[in-house]
Amino acid sequence: MEHMTPRATSKRSSLSGLPGLPGLSERLRGRSLRKGLGQAEPVMRWSSLAAVAGVVTGSVAAGTISGLAGLFARTVVTPVKTPAEDLEILAVVQGESGLEIILPVTEETTVPGTYSLVFNGGAGVARIGAVSSFDPRDGTVQREVEEVYYGDLSTAVRGRWAGFIYPDPRALGYETEDVKITVENGSAPAWLVPAATGPARPASAAASHPGPEQGPASGTPGRVLPGEGVWAIMVHGRGAKRTEGIRAIGSARALGMTSLLISYRNDGDAPAAGDGRYGLGTTEWRDVEAAVAYALEHGAREVVLFGWSMGAAVCLQLADRSELASSVAAMVLDGPVINWIDVLAHQAKLNRLPEAAGRLGQWLMSNRGGRWATGLAAPLDLKAMNWVARADQVRVPTLILHSEDDDFVPVGPSMDLAAKNPQMVTFVRFTLARHTREWNVDPEKWDRAVRLWLQAVLTSPRPGVPQLTAA
Repeated sequence: MEHMTPRATSKRSSLSGLPGLPGLSERLRGRSLRKGLGQAEPVMRWSSLAAVAGVVTGSVAAGTISGLAGLFARTVVTPVKTPAEDLEILAVVQGESGLEIILPVTEETTVPGTYSLVFNGGAGVARIGAVSSFDPRDGTVQREVEEVYYGDLSTAVRGRWAGFIYPDPRALGYETEDVKITVENGSAPAWLVPAATGPARPASAAASHPGPEQGPASGTPGRVLPGEGVWAIMVHGRGAKRTEGIRAIGSARALGMTSLLISYRNDGDAPAAGDGRYGLGTTEWRDVEAAVAYALEHGAREVVLFGWSMGAAVCLQLADRSELASSVAAMVLDGPVINWIDVLAHQAKLNRLPEAAGRLGQWLMSNRGGRWATGLAAPLDLKAMNWVARADQVRVPTLILHSEDDDFVPVGPSMDLAAKNPQMVTFVRFTLARHTREWNVDPEKWDRAVRLWLQAVLTSPRPGVPQLTAA
């Protein structure tokens, strides 16, 4: 490909918020006290203005808090139909060893690892690899384009940086069956990837050299793998899709596990919930329960739940509330939401909401009186989703993989849960990785941690598991 002229660009603003909350910061900052005050001060200066204005403006300030809280609460529980493509593509060039892409320097584009770039409204997907050059002086970074799965990257002007690596399991050469799982409002599509017929390579090797495994199932004839008869059920996070779990298939297959990558309500593939709102785990677990039932009906003797971000919160709810919880042998949670109260407070702060607005937003989500703002059919019990406070009630062996550089879901609650219930919870710390990108930054460490830990769990008596130094 010939060198393409870099496209005009402007400095990209930093965006804070949960995945699936695109533009929230901008919308909040766009609110002002203009109404009733004749001013256009941004939200972040609300407190000082209210203090100066005194009693007269107090009621206006209260109304502003209410409006901000309503917007915050509604945004958190409302699925985004079309994720924003907010990353400018400056140029696509021919490098020394292949196609490369030039992007603005952001908190994500400079982190090492392998990622996806979604462009042209989702019509195109490319796998983006290592940084080949980085010039902080002009604010650009150049990275290798490992593969363009579909779409014309040369014509793309904007895209979305994503953590998934492959558009479907077939891109890795895996035999894959499209199946349907019966859920409350219809049927949810899923990918079924049978257990390996050959010795599965580490996920890191698959990332560089996609392709199916070859040879005998265990590498040693007659040897039984610890995961035989066990299904890995992959539960994606908020605003993501089934593709998020593809990164874990190699680790699951290495242990002899069948993988089931599911969709669930409001993710754009499965049927929507009646109210069209996220339950942050309190409603979605029913769809995962249906997937567990499907696995048990089709030959699984037990399952391992893999959950990312909100998907981890969904898994925790299933283990706590489902009649099928006894069939869950273990949980592997990546960048998990362990305490929604903590996460929502963190997000309110990142989005520069007054503290009172953040607290009111939580109240609106958790009380029937907030339906006017959230549209939820039933309030959310945020306290019941605080697993730090309920640490002794985690009864399923759980592995947590979480980066200390995760700025969407802080790592603190994950560490606290492991410290409070070390018999059941093992914590593996990562660095550099952004939210749920631990595998992307260090696939070898991720794969090794998961495989060593799961092997110990699946071959040892329960409850309780050996605490391994898997890092």
